[in-house]
Amino acid sequence: MLDIVMNWVLSTGIKVVIALVILIISFAIINSVCGKLQRSLEAKEKLDKTLTRTLGYAAKLALKGLVLICLIGYLGIETSGLSAVIASLGVTAGLAVNGTLSNLAGGIMLLITRPFSVGDYIEAQGMQGSVQDIRICNTKIVTLDNKVVYLPNSALSTGTITNYSEADNRRVDLDFSVAGNDPKLVSDTLLGLAKANALVLADPLPFARITDFGAGNGTKISLRVWCKSADYWTVYSDLLEAAEKAFAEKNIVVPFNQLDVHLDQKN
Repeated sequence: MLDIVMNWVLSTGIKVVIALVILIISFAIINSVCGKLQRSLEAKEKLDKTLTRTLGYAAKLALKGLVLICLIGYLGIETSGLSAVIASLGVTAGLAVNGTLSNLAGGIMLLITRPFSVGDYIEAQGMQGSVQDIRICNTKIVTLDNKVVYLPNSALSTGTITNYSEADNRRVDLDFSVAGNDPKLVSDTLLGLAKANALVLADPLPFARITDFGAGNGTKISLRVWCKSADYWTVYSDLLEAAEKAFAEKNIVVPFNQLDVHLDQKN
């Protein structure tokens, strides 16, 4: 037994140790080289970050799989029988990870159709956030309150996606209810606020007119302005704050809902 063990150690055992060392070193080199190459490609503005990251993941998997196949051959393991085992395991795994495969297919469809890219602000599956990474099976987004959400690619590829970053410009819609004031005075005031804001685009022209009568016990006047997509929330808040101050200075009345209670006093 001792001779058998020593023979195995001196022959196959050494090969196993060498194979493990090669495996560890190869995987480390692959991770390092692919990581540096991916970062250098992402630094170039002309290349798409989404496609670069996805190809980086695929390259890592392919190279590591190639190393494993070479090491299996080096150890003298019969690949024909191994291929049959891998095939049967593949069928079993395919049935077990049916949802994962659908997510994988969804990820491929997202890369082909390109409804969004890394860095875009999107709304999908009831969530809103900036796309941080598009992975093989899921997409990582970060919400405005810094929550990290992973959305399955199968749902994204078949569901409705709203991309707020794809278009360069967005329209800011603000509605104001006023009572007892000249509507033209209110419209002119709102248009003046829009023109005074440096982030509001001059083309298309800002719009301020009556859009409803009797809304909220007053007349509804809507302000519509255009701005860069990145400036949307800044313009939205700036115009609201400026409108509140201007309304106070010009005594423009904003009606509020009231509830009158009458007491019926009986003898």
